[in-house]
Amino acid sequence: MFDSLSDRLNAVFKKLKGHGRLDENNIQEGMREVRLALLEADVNYKVVKDFTDRIRERAMGRDVLKSLTPGQQIIKIVNDELVELLGGEQTGLNLKTRPPVVIMLVGLQGSGKTTSTAKLALYLRRLKYSPYLVPADVYRPAAIDQLTKLGQELDMPVFPSSAQDSPVDICGKALETALQKAYTAVLLDTAGRLHVDEKLMYELVQIKEKCRPNEILFVADAMTGQDAVNVAQKFNELLDITGIILTKMEGDARGGAALSIKSVTNKPIKFIGTGEKLSDLEIFHPDRVASRILGMGDILTLIEKAQSGIDEHEARDIHEKFQKSQFDLDDFRKQMQRIKKLGSIEGLLKMIPGMGKIKDKLKDVKVPEKEMVRLEAIINSMTPAERRNPKIFNASRKKRIAAGSGTTVQDVNQLLNNFEQMQKMMQKMVGKDGGKMPSMAGIPGMSGMPGGSPASGQPSKNKTRTRKKRVKRRKKKK
Repeated sequence: MFDSLSDRLNAVFKKLKGHGRLDENNIQEGMREVRLALLEADVNYKVVKDFTDRIRERAMGRDVLKSLTPGQQIIKIVNDELVELLGGEQTGLNLKTRPPVVIMLVGLQGSGKTTSTAKLALYLRRLKYSPYLVPADVYRPAAIDQLTKLGQELDMPVFPSSAQDSPVDICGKALETALQKAYTAVLLDTAGRLHVDEKLMYELVQIKEKCRPNEILFVADAMTGQDAVNVAQKFNELLDITGIILTKMEGDARGGAALSIKSVTNKPIKFIGTGEKLSDLEIFHPDRVASRILGMGDILTLIEKAQSGIDEHEARDIHEKFQKSQFDLDDFRKQMQRIKKLGSIEGLLKMIPGMGKIKDKLKDVKVPEKEMVRLEAIINSMTPAERRNPKIFNASRKKRIAAGSGTTVQDVNQLLNNFEQMQKMMQKMVGKDGGKMPSMAGIPGMSGMPGGSPASGQPSKNKTRTRKKRVKRRKKKK
């Protein structure tokens, strides 16, 4: 989402670093570029003015102007102010109360409230809560059915709402049921409504008075830019919201809503939706997002993603399989599926410090996601015996697998050769340092990735040199 803004800001910093020493003119010019970059990103103009004024005031300080690295000093100032603009510290849910915790989700129609309700329920279950989903949207066709199906998908209880009932009554009865059945979290999915519709807005006030929610979360579509900020302000004036969930953060919007909404409403962003899957809900960390915007990566979120996708017992089993040379193609397929669950490779790369700056250099390499789909198709075309023991492959088996996966025999050979090399490499690593898990560089066929096979699929330069040496030796012997 912040790619365009990140590129503009990095261009400004590069220009400032080019000056040995900074003066008032350099800083004024730099702040003008920063202001234009933020306005183009659809950030509220009042927020932009306050933001650039604070940076200019700090940048004009004696410590910065007399510093040997004034450009880096300004980057630090911008980073500090961005963190503050986004909310300062991470703010979690108010869960320190007698159960059940009641969370009410409000916002415009189409902002993603129903899906966010299910995502939030999954997040709470991971915290050992027993969520109760309450469909209180009686106005949108099939809204009740949508949340009911999501509840079934998550294996969570859903209040049996009816479109003929009043939303206020639905929420009140659901809360009574939650108390009787000892559910520890109640999530109220209210109907989307315009802030100018006084009748429907008053209905939210009634629900608030009846259920007294611990959290009132405004769900905003990040793709709508400043409109989301203006609507959030109106909802906040009426309901005194406690926080914000920004959805569709994986899109290509300019990011103005994320940078403006905290300053305008004075309420923290608590979660961001990063995809369509029910697991695609992240806690919002202002410092990490600021780091991403400035192209400095987000290694902590990357680590958390990796840890959430790794089961300790399974990791131990794989480690033992490498030690005993029992890691087969079935295990490899499972590892690929786990990597895919973490998100796009491009998104993961951006979290690594420095990788965002070289993304343009990676345009010509093969897309890792497509490579993984091709490799998975090849493995799926194998029999269980073939996956367990690649040594039984012969020409006819390879031909059958290539036909079944829509690839070539050369593709099958490349996968098998690279898999064999990876096994040998991992056995050495297990023996040396106690067993590190395979990295992206070790994935067979992951062409274009650092340390992977070449994008063309041809033998690497090292292999070619080795073959040439063998040919020379044979000629000498003759």
